[in-house]
Amino acid sequence: MCIVIRLTLFTEESLLEFSTLYFFVVAGDDCDDDPAKPETATKRSKVEIFKEQSNFIRYPLNEEILTDAPNINEAATQLIKFHGSYQQYNRDERGGRSYSFMLRTKNPCGKVSNQLYLTMDDLADQFGIGTLRLTTRQTFQLHGVLKKDLKTVMGSIIRSMGSTLGACGDLNRNVLAPAAPLVRKDYLFAQQTAENIAALLTPQSGFYYDVWVDGEQFLTAEPPEVTKARNDNSNGKTFTDSPEPIYGTQFLPRKFKIAVTVPTDNSVDILTNDIGVVVVTDDNGEPQGFNIYVGGGMGRTHRMETTFARLAEPLGYVPKEDILKAIKSIVEVQRDHGRRDDRRYSRMKYLISEWGIEKFRRELEDNYYQKKFEPFRKLPEWEFKSYLGWHEQGDGSLFCGLHVDNGRIGGKMKTALREVISKYNLSIRLTPNQNIILCDIRNAWKRPITTTLAQAGLLHPRYVDPLNQTAMACPAFPLCPLAITEAERGIPDILKRVRAVFEKVGLKYNESVVIRVTGCPNGCARPYMAELGLVGDGPNSYQIWLGGTPNQTSIAKSFMNKVKVQDLEKVFEPLFYNWKRKRQAKESFGDFTIRMGFEKLQELVNKWEGPEVAPTRYNLKLFADKETYEAVDQLAKLQDKTAHQLAMDVIRNFVASQQNGKSE
Repeated sequence: MCIVIRLTLFTEESLLEFSTLYFFVVAGDDCDDDPAKPETATKRSKVEIFKEQSNFIRYPLNEEILTDAPNINEAATQLIKFHGSYQQYNRDERGGRSYSFMLRTKNPCGKVSNQLYLTMDDLADQFGIGTLRLTTRQTFQLHGVLKKDLKTVMGSIIRSMGSTLGACGDLNRNVLAPAAPLVRKDYLFAQQTAENIAALLTPQSGFYYDVWVDGEQFLTAEPPEVTKARNDNSNGKTFTDSPEPIYGTQFLPRKFKIAVTVPTDNSVDILTNDIGVVVVTDDNGEPQGFNIYVGGGMGRTHRMETTFARLAEPLGYVPKEDILKAIKSIVEVQRDHGRRDDRRYSRMKYLISEWGIEKFRRELEDNYYQKKFEPFRKLPEWEFKSYLGWHEQGDGSLFCGLHVDNGRIGGKMKTALREVISKYNLSIRLTPNQNIILCDIRNAWKRPITTTLAQAGLLHPRYVDPLNQTAMACPAFPLCPLAITEAERGIPDILKRVRAVFEKVGLKYNESVVIRVTGCPNGCARPYMAELGLVGDGPNSYQIWLGGTPNQTSIAKSFMNKVKVQDLEKVFEPLFYNWKRKRQAKESFGDFTIRMGFEKLQELVNKWEGPEVAPTRYNLKLFADKETYEAVDQLAKLQDKTAHQLAMDVIRNFVASQQNGKSE
């Protein structure tokens, strides 16, 4: 027979479960458990040990940030993520390493107060690299902060009623919701729900304030339903005597991502999250409950087919009064059953992939949520909504969505935004597509704001290339330690080259493709949802993914590996040429690639010798005579453009300059 004894150890700070060991008492030869390998019961990754020994994410970070060294040790490097920061170094520099820290804020729904925006703008100049980075999860990233300045910067953010707590690390990250400040019942309810979920899953043990502001608390009152849900132990899964009633000492196995939205609005990439929550209303627009998706996630590892990007799938429907209990229960299942031995497989998508959705739902209903999930409510088709340009909020004010290439705010753009936001005391929303929305604008302010922004290059979306409007890239080089090749610094040239291919094969200017670029396979810019995804797989080379859809509801598939950046046209040209000629009515590029099949597409790429050459013609819409065409053509060649490209650039710039300051 075999007896398994479980021994639980406790910390001195609090009577919490600290570590569990298994001992095997063996009698006879018929033991079902293998006593020769008892260590498998407690095998854990190194990060799990760091968390266990940290006194709730304090030690040794609290000591490391006080040393004279420019960097922190391995354990502190892992723990500082929970505080919203990553240690980095400039990979462009050769020789020694110049260490700095990236700070990421936490802004549920992308909401940013006027005070916090101006504080972040100041900090970027005083302690960062002079720019702010808008992320794909509706937050700021501040790069280049030195270790000696961390407490000053963190304290400034906290005292401006901002936070970086939980923006990184093994816990719930920033909760997404549509950024549009629309005064509509469903949007307001979605945003309030996102804020409640964020509050529910915020760490409670005070480690963040202990480390950065010496224990001073800067907390706002939370709704009573949040407090009630956090403390509810009706299922016996809450750590009632712990300063972390949901997370315990070990927090979650890996990062955890949640998004909330309303039907049709897929501005949040709802299916890429661990949990996707969709407001369901009655015929009068009154919120009644929520559809819940589970199991999405983007990260993967090259050459490991057991790692993969995955779409979330329907779990069920819950009435609105049960949403916090349902969310907490799902988090608890992942906390208790997610893998902690190998972090490559620790996201909830792997648990659901292994169990299947039926077993996952059954475990929730039987042991955690303790109710039956109702059938998933029917939803309309999803749409991608950017909210760029001017719109009515619904309360008499306007909002203005501004496109920011790759989310990088700097230079004249940064100066102009600060001027407008400060002068008119505007609040801000950050979008999941790395853009920014100015809120609560009076009609009388529209013209002067438009003029100021346009002079800094922040134009109405009609003057922004459609390819740029939907494109995204992660930061990658020079600061991301995981980058294999360029992303943010490389995508401007890639988009110009795609536009040139469009013109070469006869695609119209207003036709577009969703393009996303990442410097590694972790998927921060969600490239696996793009119609054309470029994922770094070597120095100056990319894996090419095809088959996502414009509304981000289908996952792309790997098409080619190790395509050198200088050879991208050899792939782009045959793909776009055949899309132009063989697509069905209104068929998107992503749908076209799936319908054609990758074998056929590979054949087209391999046999490509260039588009058919038509007889030379002059574009009389642009050039009235041959002499003008030839003169423009000579100038264009100096800029590595066609005459048509240069002429269109000149015309667009002229029209934009004439439109500055005019009412729509």
